[in-house]
Amino acid sequence: MSLSIKDFSEVSELPPQTLRFYHSEGLLVPAEVDEATGYRYYAIEQVETALLVTALRGTGMSVKLVRRALEAPDTASALLKEHAEALERQREAEDEAVATARELLVSWPEVQRKETPGTTVLSKAVPAVAVRRRRGQPDRYDWEEVTAAVSATVGELITLAEGQGAGVAGTAWFSWAGETTEQKEQARTEQGPHWLAKLPVTADAEALAALAQEVDVQTFEAREELSIQLPGRNSMPKYSTAVSRLVTQAPEGFFPDFSGLRHILHEDGVETAMRLRPLGEAEGLT
Repeated sequence: MSLSIKDFSEVSELPPQTLRFYHSEGLLVPAEVDEATGYRYYAIEQVETALLVTALRGTGMSVKLVRRALEAPDTASALLKEHAEALERQREAEDEAVATARELLVSWPEVQRKETPGTTVLSKAVPAVAVRRRRGQPDRYDWEEVTAAVSATVGELITLAEGQGAGVAGTAWFSWAGETTEQKEQARTEQGPHWLAKLPVTADAEALAALAQEVDVQTFEAREELSIQLPGRNSMPKYSTAVSRLVTQAPEGFFPDFSGLRHILHEDGVETAMRLRPLGEAEGLT
């Protein structure tokens, strides 16, 4: 049974314009096209294909993915699974964005001044995150990827510490990799590393000696800091906003020390902390 595009449109509930588009994209090719008139004719059995295409497109799958599913039916389930997982990630990101927007609108985070005690920390370089080159647009440094790479490195430090009987003594953070001349030189390259992950620990001398064979064991000095925590995922605008707030709110008689900038990892966002130094120490740091 042959159906005109008008009739097929009615039984498939796809507008003629959509059918023409699907024809051009190879999703739903008419059973016959009259060479003289250009009229399209469909077989009634193609309603099944139309139903499948409509269902797949209804999930938000792109025309390209739907075409792949039709051309290789054996891979269709896997493609749909991947698409569903991508949708879930997108929904999570959107929910997080809504929560972040609500929090910023209701109560903008305030800069806090605090005394941070000294502690022992394990320090390890974080694998560099590549800068994304975008044609006609500024290069993009993905802070989300940086945070993910830092979290993975912190996980390695936790495993290492626990393996030597050390305990985690606080919230981990990451800082710019500029503690030595070599680090500063490497941090200027794309290969990096650009960041150092820091994990506060408590351990006896024997455990610290064993840990020192694997990673840097450092003494974090007690200090006074200004900090601000912005909700949600880390990003360049959030980093810039945090630094701007901290720099402009340094109390009288103090200056913000950029070399002491820390990004503290929390479940609901990243806290940026900047060390405060008395103005009298400025000359010694230049």
